Amino acid sequence: MKNRTEAGMLASLKKKETYEHYLETLKFALYCITHPLDGFWDLTHEKRGSIAAANTILLLTLLANLFKLQYTSFLFNQVYWPEENLLIHIASIVFPLALWCVGNWALTTLFNGKGRLNQIYMATCYALTPYPLIQFPLIILSNMVTVDEGAFYTVLSGLSIVWAALLIISAMMQIHEYSVSKTVLFTIATIFAMLVMVFILLIFFSMISQGVSYFISLIREILFRM
Repeated sequence: MKNRTEAGMLASLKKKETYEHYLETLKFALYCITHPLDGFWDLTHEKRGSIAAANTILLLTLLANLFKLQYTSFLFNQVYWPEENLLIHIASIVFPLALWCVGNWALTTLFNGKGRLNQIYMATCYALTPYPLIQFPLIILSNMVTVDEGAFYTVLSGLSIVWAALLIISAMMQIHEYSVSKTVLFTIATIFAMLVMVFILLIFFSMISQGVSYFISLIREILFRM
């Protein structure tokens, strides 16, 4: 009985420590966006980040993008819901993120990049922090301002994207231990690699679609002749 009690206490303590570690790593995202060079270095080299916190930030980014469609004032975001597909809006963030991580990892591995795939994913998600941090308040603000004051909304909305993009570049520089020029070069190369991967995927799915169509038409012809 005593052993069971001690085991239960140890499990509870371990669970509490895990939860506290998660909160610390999630809170560390605020340090990363204000001190990007030190923050992203510590994120991976000092292990101050976590995949769980990165997933949370990605989820908040997706929610911010979806809430922006639903609750932003029609003055700044006119949405015709019968033509909207929420899965496409989710894929518009998740798919480029996946391509970025894979493309960046594949290229930097060939040129002495220090970052691993999970580190690239984690750092990129941490760099997205300004987007939900700014967009959620902007959703509320959009319903309080007029069209004449819309420039303020537009500037802040653009700032969330530019800030996140600059943080991604800083994150890659620290993770791979590259210089600024080399980081910019590989950022451009990664974008090009993403386009190549999209092109290959389009060809692949086009071939599959044609193959399926051929077999369907063949089966229909056989059934027709029977």
